[in-house]
Amino acid sequence: MASRARHPIHLKRAYEDPAPGDGQRLLVDGLWPRGVSKEDLHAEAWLKALAPSTALRKWFGHDPARWDGFRERYFAELEADPEALSQLRGYLARGPVTLLYGARDEEHNNAVALRDYLLRGR
Repeated sequence: MASRARHPIHLKRAYEDPAPGDGQRLLVDGLWPRGVSKEDLHAEAWLKALAPSTALRKWFGHDPARWDGFRERYFAELEADPEALSQLRGYLARGPVTLLYGARDEEHNNAVALRDYLLRGR
């Protein structure tokens, strides 16, 4: 299935400095990143509705051994909230997007899973 994303989707830790190529910077975590001010984040929006539920976040605990299960459950949560996905797709229709996240693990976090979900054309 073709991707619905019309523009690039970048990923970046919320603690990294903004860059000209970031495009629209969107925080996709349920919790605000510790020690980062609103001004320093330079985010277009905080899309809390796209974050995993608290129960799922706690179950996952950023344990790579639970990654596949996390993705499966998170994708089900995303499917259950088409309005939040529609909002994100609106940003993607306007230009490049950088999904911001606070996790230390750059390979196993909700922003990675969300990008994968979007690129699979869901």
